[in-house]
Amino acid sequence: MLFEKFQNNPFATKVKCDSGENSLETSIIPGRQIGAAAAVSNVILPGDSCAFGSNKYFLLCGLGGIISCGSTHTMVVPLDLVKCRIQVDPVKYKGIFNGFKVSLAEEGIKGLAKGWAPTFLGYSCQGLCKFGLYEVFKVVYSGVLGEENAYLWRTSLYLAASASAEFFADIALSPFEAAKVKIQTTPGFANTLREAFPKMMKEEGMNAFYKGLVPLWMRQIPYTMMKFACFEKTLELLYAYVVPKPRAECSKGEQLIVTFAAGYIAGVFCAIVSHPADTVVSKLNQAKGASAFDVAKKLGFAGLWGGLVPRIVMIGTLTAAQWFIYDGVKVALAMPRPPPAEMPESLKKKLGLTS
Repeated sequence: MLFEKFQNNPFATKVKCDSGENSLETSIIPGRQIGAAAAVSNVILPGDSCAFGSNKYFLLCGLGGIISCGSTHTMVVPLDLVKCRIQVDPVKYKGIFNGFKVSLAEEGIKGLAKGWAPTFLGYSCQGLCKFGLYEVFKVVYSGVLGEENAYLWRTSLYLAASASAEFFADIALSPFEAAKVKIQTTPGFANTLREAFPKMMKEEGMNAFYKGLVPLWMRQIPYTMMKFACFEKTLELLYAYVVPKPRAECSKGEQLIVTFAAGYIAGVFCAIVSHPADTVVSKLNQAKGASAFDVAKKLGFAGLWGGLVPRIVMIGTLTAAQWFIYDGVKVALAMPRPPPAEMPESLKKKLGLTS
């Protein structure tokens, strides 16, 4: 059970709980009465719908990921469509405004929704794995490192947990992403997911769905590593230096505003680090028989950065909205929401920061 890993949670402090003649040493998250003993026995604390680190907790995190990723990516399909077209045909689609103008002139307002179905299904599957497995790997890796090392190396822990989660998330996303790009950038190929999948299978077999997996990993893993690590670190810094009161004293609404701000900052960095690979993915799924290296070589350095501005707008808004919705789902479902990491008391003593 993953409950056992929670005993060495990275954001924990040690407390003594006395009961009669016996005393129990337990690991709790600062600001929440969530202990190792409570987690192992699956005790649900007052106000929470599940125990932190329980199977139900991880499943609900996955549900939050489905809702946040599926809805937000579908919401920005028109912008994503124009961005993809700029990447694959910069001569015809000269920029974001021109791209919208040309697309509207050729296909009307309805055409801007092309690819919504594979976007919704693909990113819902990705969100399930991305957010759900991130929480799993974070607890597992925390248990391996121990609370002191996990605190000291917390940024590396966020990076490792998010990379591990995204590895599996992209396997779920890849077929839908390939279909989406085909629908959006290959005129006359298909208008719906039901049309695209059989055609892709007939023309290229299973390779059609997974030929873009490696560049997808190259795009999504750095993106997700930045998304989670930058978000966690920004959240920590905002509460430490910007928010005028401790997180525990903030209302749920105020906490969600801080979440949105941290998410947007993280999103800008995400867009920049993952954009070249995103361009390769878009071009690769349009160019039959080409490899990722062939596409990158043909595009050149400047070509790899085509469509960056609309992608920064899209990903910044998208990432902020995803974190806002994800955290909102946790609030709505009364899930445990641990605060930013705090230094364990044992480490404070070692460093002479407390008596």
